[in-house]
Amino acid sequence: MDDNERFKITSNEYADLIVENDHPIVEGIPYSINRINNQYSTIFIPVSNFTYNSVFKYSYEAIPKCFGLLSSGNMGMEESTSMIRALEVQPLHGEGVLIGIIDTGIDYTNPLFLDGNKSTRITSIWDQTIESGRYPNELYYGTEYSRDEINNALSNENPHSIVPSIDEIGHGTMLAGIAGGYDPNNRDFSGVATLSEFAVVKLKPAKSYLKEFFCIPESAVCYQENDIMMAITYLQQVANNLKRPMVICLGIGSSQGPHLGLCVICDYLMQVNEAIGRSVVVGAGNEGESGHHFFGEVNHDIGYQIAELNVGPNEYGFSMELWGDSPSIFGVEIIGPDGTFIVRIPATILKQDTLRLEYGETVIYVDNEVRVPRVGDSFILLRFCNPKEGVWQLRIFEEGFINMKFHIWLPIEKFTSTETHFLIPNSYTTLSMPANVEWIFAVVAYNPIDFSLYTVSSKGFTKANLVKPNVGAPGMNIYAPSIEGTFINASGTGIAAAYAAGTVALLLEWGIVRGNYTEMSGIDVNRFLIRGAFRDPNLTYPNEDWGYGILDLENSLKLAALSVPLERF
Repeated sequence: MDDNERFKITSNEYADLIVENDHPIVEGIPYSINRINNQYSTIFIPVSNFTYNSVFKYSYEAIPKCFGLLSSGNMGMEESTSMIRALEVQPLHGEGVLIGIIDTGIDYTNPLFLDGNKSTRITSIWDQTIESGRYPNELYYGTEYSRDEINNALSNENPHSIVPSIDEIGHGTMLAGIAGGYDPNNRDFSGVATLSEFAVVKLKPAKSYLKEFFCIPESAVCYQENDIMMAITYLQQVANNLKRPMVICLGIGSSQGPHLGLCVICDYLMQVNEAIGRSVVVGAGNEGESGHHFFGEVNHDIGYQIAELNVGPNEYGFSMELWGDSPSIFGVEIIGPDGTFIVRIPATILKQDTLRLEYGETVIYVDNEVRVPRVGDSFILLRFCNPKEGVWQLRIFEEGFINMKFHIWLPIEKFTSTETHFLIPNSYTTLSMPANVEWIFAVVAYNPIDFSLYTVSSKGFTKANLVKPNVGAPGMNIYAPSIEGTFINASGTGIAAAYAAGTVALLLEWGIVRGNYTEMSGIDVNRFLIRGAFRDPNLTYPNEDWGYGILDLENSLKLAALSVPLERF
């Protein structure tokens, strides 16, 4: 991609498709291409060529998935508030380790991100939302701000006149502060890895056409898969240039996909996590009580299973994904709130075009793929635009008489109203992507005051019965930094991911920076932290709620030291 084409990356006049390198999947359509890594690229086509039947035209995997924030905060919640303090694991403070933040940006003016000399601990910021022509190497959009530029801004009366990157939402600032923030003049707060440094990406919002395609309200905070993948590429560049170990913290997630850890971004994160000196930490999601998951098994005697969905008033719309266990073949009947039979979408071995249905002012799009590449499972995507309020009925039927189990997932709770949910939901198998990826360190949240599970945390295991989440970390009513120097009380598995990322930074310091285990990869990190987790003798492990227990770095370090060959010391 050259400068004459790069405007397409941010333009709503162009749609994005994720493709394997040298396999653009489009014919007869002009396109431009931006390389993500050695396996994937994004191509940009005129948005007029991205129509309601694009799943049929380009494949479901090629369409970027939509991600939302996994934490929320409130002002004025003084009661039952937990304080994050630096871990008492001496002499570890995260020194020499990078914490990569991919999120809403960072308030770089906050004293929590300064060192003892009042210089920034942020090595660089890539703001994908600011176009200046000063983009990172071969990434072609956004603006990169260096440590020197940030320090120069901090010495100015108006720092944002020099580095105009602003975290308007505060979520990224919150995660960075918990992971590694520290101000010696603020006795009320300390993050985990207090001498670590930060590399930050502020994600650009998802394009309007993509939110419209998946029926996500325009006002929703939403990011798209390929921008997150580009952020990962950027953080890799920074860590490689500085020759530092790095933990990437992801406090964002999606309920799209097969919940098997098989997807484009999943592949990339696995590659990163397998490398020496790299680790990826993610929040498990906050879908445990959303009512957004239905699990069923077709009754052989009656031939179908009923899933009832309540749609709240004034619902903008939503998408819904049915994934049937292979090798079964599934179909669905849709019945409106007034009992009107709308359509029967047959189970078929043939790939079909998109079906467009009208039910009053409601428009429903249906895509049916019997075997999704890479996954192999039966897949039906339903997109409801301007859905009628009331109880909808889905009758799921199967014609192969083989396995007949299936899952249906609605989007994450931030993309729909709270009144839209299944009447008989299943709270398990609700992990957000990419928490369901093997060896990616996925954490649920708990209250560090009474050690109770944060009940809205997503629950395991994966659709393939892989043990996820990995462990629990503090993430309920946590005192956390926000924008403009304020503090809030925050909850969510994104908060837990930030705490865990700071913990991983300490482990990487012990292993790589201090030379105790210089070949430590993200897979090693997972093994050490799982092995050393605290386990309640009254529970059975692995556990669908807690994984392998509660994060315990001190015990993990003791066990790690015993497992490392003596010659490494």
